[in-house]
Amino acid sequence: MAQTLDRIRVGSAPDSWGVWFPDDPHQIPWHRFLDEVSEAGYDWIELGPYGYLPTDPVRLADELARRNLNVSAGTVFTALHRGPAVWEETWAHVGRVAALTRAMGARHLVVIPSFWRDDKTAEILEPPELTPEQWTHLSRGMERLGHRVRETYGLDIVVHPHADTHLDTEAHVTRFLDATDSRLVSLCLDTGHYAYCGGDSVKLIETYGERIGYLHLKQVDPDVLAEVVAQGLPFGPAVRRGVMCEPPSGVPDLAPVLRAAQGLGVDLFAIVEQDMYPCEPERPLPIAVRTRRFLRSCGA
Repeated sequence: MAQTLDRIRVGSAPDSWGVWFPDDPHQIPWHRFLDEVSEAGYDWIELGPYGYLPTDPVRLADELARRNLNVSAGTVFTALHRGPAVWEETWAHVGRVAALTRAMGARHLVVIPSFWRDDKTAEILEPPELTPEQWTHLSRGMERLGHRVRETYGLDIVVHPHADTHLDTEAHVTRFLDATDSRLVSLCLDTGHYAYCGGDSVKLIETYGERIGYLHLKQVDPDVLAEVVAQGLPFGPAVRRGVMCEPPSGVPDLAPVLRAAQGLGVDLFAIVEQDMYPCEPERPLPIAVRTRRFLRSCGA
């Protein structure tokens, strides 16, 4: 019998329904996502791309309440490695998302660093490695953001290592954690992205447990990943090839990850995200139902 993981609160996100953008003809309508995520047995969701779900707090709260759904976090993209020149533009974007996130009763803001190559075209936008000065801008900028978001909105930021960003590999993630104040900056550990970039989620939890503030549950198909690495594919085309797969068919094994997270002794959200952009409209719901059943078998 699986251990009861009573510190883990499971949810899902628009990403698991193939939603990457506020508005896109390849995506299902927002009301269908809300209907289906509730039908699949999830109580918690993320807001997804700002503007996909209604941004009027009263309307959104009503839509969520009618489906017995709660919000765990909002999400923002930032380019803080570029230094103070981007602060005002960054804060304007963060402020909109944080205000809606707080209005929905959530306490977390997932912060994703900007991509160094274009998700759709594969165009190289910036060098994949930061300079020492850019590392300083990134770490100090995230600390500043963490302080400002907490002071203004009462939210904690959780920084999300992500493929094709400057926070991806174990070396980059540990460098970032060692360079930032644990009181201001926590990590959103995405098990799929970390495996995609060669990292070991259980090891990270065991080594930097006090920095883990949030989880995204995701798996990678190792055979597809080997092709992606061999061909140097960017993340967008890799997703279209099916690199992120339905659990429990990929890596990492989620049961040990969840047990390690439970062992931290703190309440953690574990939000399912199976990147599937673009996908057929009928595909997400059956996968979501099976994934929720699988996580229950793990005790979550």
